[in-house]
Amino acid sequence: MNRKEILIGVVALSMLSTPLSAQRTWSLRECIDYALEHNITVKKQITNVHKQEVQLSTARNSRLPSLDASISENLSFGRGKDDLGTYINRNTSSTDFSLSTSVPLFTGFQIPNTIKMNRLNLEAATASLEAVRNDIRTQVAKAYTQVLYDMEISGVAQRQVEIDSLQVVRMEGLFENGKASGAQLSQQRSTLAHSRLTATQADNQLNLSLLALTQLLELPSMEGFSVKVPALTDEGVWTTQVPLPDVIYAEALEVRPEVQAGRHSVLAADYSIKIARAGYYPKLNFMAGLGTSYNHVSGYELDSFGRQLKNNFNQSLGLSLSIPIFNRFQTRNNIRSARYDKELQSLTLEDTKKKLYKEIQQAYYNTIGAQDKYVSCLAAVKSSADAFRLMQAKYENGKATLTEFNESKVNYLKAESEAIQARYECLY
Repeated sequence: MNRKEILIGVVALSMLSTPLSAQRTWSLRECIDYALEHNITVKKQITNVHKQEVQLSTARNSRLPSLDASISENLSFGRGKDDLGTYINRNTSSTDFSLSTSVPLFTGFQIPNTIKMNRLNLEAATASLEAVRNDIRTQVAKAYTQVLYDMEISGVAQRQVEIDSLQVVRMEGLFENGKASGAQLSQQRSTLAHSRLTATQADNQLNLSLLALTQLLELPSMEGFSVKVPALTDEGVWTTQVPLPDVIYAEALEVRPEVQAGRHSVLAADYSIKIARAGYYPKLNFMAGLGTSYNHVSGYELDSFGRQLKNNFNQSLGLSLSIPIFNRFQTRNNIRSARYDKELQSLTLEDTKKKLYKEIQQAYYNTIGAQDKYVSCLAAVKSSADAFRLMQAKYENGKATLTEFNESKVNYLKAESEAIQARYECLY
């Protein structure tokens, strides 16, 4: 058994010893769904949405009355005046119970504006969550497409290895029969070694692409991970009609979540200004309370604990009006700060729109260019494949040199690689 047969046997045994259950083929939809569920950035944004929900609930509940209960115990020791004004030594203690409530009647529209602001902040956070999910979908699709591209490049490189391997076997036969020189055999073996190096580099690049995709999915390891190759038709790649950038942009402004998030943030900033202005308005609160107390003085006979609580029971009702006069320009500066916040939010929204339009323009012209490139590459692959088959026949019949054969093969490999690249650029 020669070295080649031993190597094939070792590879076969290693494949048989690998558990098939560890392999899983992932589709693009499965990758996207898994990433949306496990990605840390998505989880952080979901937490932010929950936080905004809590803040909205807090704002809504600020309309409800507050209710507080208190119990106090006071002790006094030493000399003090009695009812006759004489100083005597005595100990006193008192216990007070109270229950009070307060209801905001008017707060300068601060409460309703705070509710509206927090509702808009929640909508902005929800839209931002969808924007993050869209970004993850795009990243996964890009990484998935890169894996498919590298898989095809690896396949092309392996086919070149097979071609060169057959040529080595043919050259070894010619050398044994005295129809080829040792230099020709060495050159052919060198060509095979170079093809294997190219294949190894392609496999390494494929592994790096798989690693990038698994890391994006937050998978602990890339072991047993592989992607499903979708059924694609070349006609759909280069015949798809792409709408003009302005048409796409007009539609994107209505549906893109990052734009919606920016609009909600600008509207929320408007209410933030109104909330700051509430500092100029008076505040009116309604208050009510219940209370009772128990007192004990050493040397005096007083009613029992229960009787005192009953006799000392009292109720209270009242209104509290707070009128702002001067608060060291705090309200004025709060309004200014809120206006600057709105200006920043407006500029952020405008920047988001401009970035979106640039992305649409780049995607449009990249798609048009990739479609034209793909059509040209298909013609180049056909012509280079025909040329390579003719050159291979001439080389095997001794009518072409190894250099000419390798040059034709490299041109064929380059044409295939460029066609694959253009194909996946169109698909992406």
